[in-house]
Amino acid sequence: MSITTRQLIILTITLFATLLSLSTQSIAQERPALLFQETWQQAESALGSPTSPHASANPYYLAGPDALTNPALELHLYGFKAQDITVYEHEGRIDLWTGLAGSPVAIMLKSTDNYLDLSGLARLRAIVRTNNLHALHPVIKLADGTLAVGSQSIQTGGVFISVEVAFDNQDWFMLDPNEVVVGSAIAEPDLSLIDEVGFANLSSGGGHGNAGWSNVSNVELYANAVPR
Repeated sequence: MSITTRQLIILTITLFATLLSLSTQSIAQERPALLFQETWQQAESALGSPTSPHASANPYYLAGPDALTNPALELHLYGFKAQDITVYEHEGRIDLWTGLAGSPVAIMLKSTDNYLDLSGLARLRAIVRTNNLHALHPVIKLADGTLAVGSQSIQTGGVFISVEVAFDNQDWFMLDPNEVVVGSAIAEPDLSLIDEVGFANLSSGGGHGNAGWSNVSNVELYANAVPR
């Protein structure tokens, strides 16, 4: 069966439109560049004594603004015992450790200049460690101030592992900012305008040694910026 000139033109136009569509999708799905990184530091000005009964008599580096190395970020801690999160060095890296925090906690980073577009191929990377059934979950703070915790559960069996978090594939739930407990489901949160991002440990720290705790080190966010 022969192809008429009209049919050939239609086929050519259809093929061109398909190729153009695929090219547009490829451009649209390009992964965002690194927006910010935080590697933490131990500052002498942050030395203090945790309130935890598991703490030793020695001074600790306490997590707070002085733990930041990136001047364009703010550190926000949630949980009524979050003041007992400490700053440690392991494997040549600095990390935040939740072992002395006597409540569930969330560790969040905020860009001072930008909201965060976490839709599409945005990714959060970090080197983390969890022990004795403790797990980390991604947490976001929506533009309206709501904290939301994701369904991804990260457990590493006591070793440091580099992990990556996507946001579009999660189920999201309300997270109380004081008690850091999970509430009702959030249907389709707006991921294109996020105020803060980080990790939550939904269990209280068990102290030093072979107990339940978590560490968060070398945080990187690959996302598009939305000016505040």
